Amino acid sequence: MLIDLHTHSTSSDGTETPTELIATATAAGLDVIALTDHDTTHGWDEAVAAVTATPGAPTLVRGMEMSCQGRGADGDPVTVHLLAYLFDPGHVAFAEERSRLRGEREVRLRSMIDRMAADGYDVDADTILAAAGPSAGRPHLARALVTAGVVETVNDAFTDLLRTGGKYYVEKADTPLDLAVEMIADAGGVPVIAHARARTRGRLLHIEHILELAAGGRLGGLEVDHPDHSPEDADVLREIAREHGLVVTGSSDYHGTNKTTPIAARTTAEDQFDALVSRATGVPLVVPGGRR
Repeated sequence: MLIDLHTHSTSSDGTETPTELIATATAAGLDVIALTDHDTTHGWDEAVAAVTATPGAPTLVRGMEMSCQGRGADGDPVTVHLLAYLFDPGHVAFAEERSRLRGEREVRLRSMIDRMAADGYDVDADTILAAAGPSAGRPHLARALVTAGVVETVNDAFTDLLRTGGKYYVEKADTPLDLAVEMIADAGGVPVIAHARARTRGRLLHIEHILELAAGGRLGGLEVDHPDHSPEDADVLREIAREHGLVVTGSSDYHGTNKTTPIAARTTAEDQFDALVSRATGVPLVVPGGRR
């Protein structure tokens, strides 16, 4: 089976609508796809409708990628992404936290845009935020900079103007990682730490923090096979997962044309997918007729 458990749509920072994403997954021969937009479930209904209407569509895992704050090796806070699978979107505390995170995203992006506009860059906060949809982020500003001719590519924008710690970078108040794991589990979902050893993205989550969460019993898994992981770092995570009974996932982190990585560039083993699904009590898989 071909299983990709980390993709994005226009409901956050992908370039394909949920309907287009399902079409891409179907054309690629995927058996299972997870929709994991940033801090929102906004694309779920459209994705469900697309799976239902598309012949040969993959099974859909409804999920999300949550903005969190963990502990770095020096003890200082670091940005962490936590994948949440098959949780109940109506769980009150978790729904309120998602709403707060989206508000943080909008305030932060507006601040960054205003700083750039003050320096003469051709960007307008209202225009960019209107186009961004329910979960605004730096990629939306990056695309606006490409359109304005300021940079050639989205990657160029992140390398220079929008880089973490740069002149125009603004922090946001993300959810403490331990709390996020608890919220997802309480909502019947399965929390999986995303790309924990992606060294090109900046400072890393301390291995000790991962071990503490694993020992706590509520962390569901680790995203091990990811395009931004070296084989050596993937092996480290795989061993942690083996020792602590965590699910091992693999995925492309597909964003459409925002990144060059194709869908299903990395995948999840069938037995690991089954283990993940067995731990969830929030919402079921969306299974097209005649498929698993």
